[in-house]
Amino acid sequence: MRYRLTFVAGLAVGYVLGTRAGRERYEQLCRAGQRFAENPAVRNARESAVQTGRQAASKAVDAVNERFGERLPGSVSDRVRSLRDQRTPMDDGWGTGSV
Repeated sequence: MRYRLTFVAGLAVGYVLGTRAGRERYEQLCRAGQRFAENPAVRNARESAVQTGRQAASKAVDAVNERFGERLPGSVSDRVRSLRDQRTPMDDGWGTGSV
C-alpha cells in the first residue's frame, strides 16, 4: 500500500510540474530539435546514411534475385523488379557510380 501511495503522489507531482512547464517548454524543445536537424553536419550524416542504405538495398535486391530467382512468389518478384527499375542510370550496383 505504501508503494502505491508513493507512486500516486509521484504521479500527481509529475503531472502538476508538467502542466506548469506546459506549452512553452514544448515549443522550446521543438525549436531545439529543429536547430539540431538543420545543422549541416547532421544533415550531411543523414544524407550519407540514406545513400548507404539505398546502396545496401540495391545489393540485397540483386542477391535475392540471383539466389532465389524463379522460386520467389509473384508478388515478391514484382517488388524486386520494381526496385531494380528505380535505380539511377549511373548506379553500377557496387556503390561506385556517380551520385
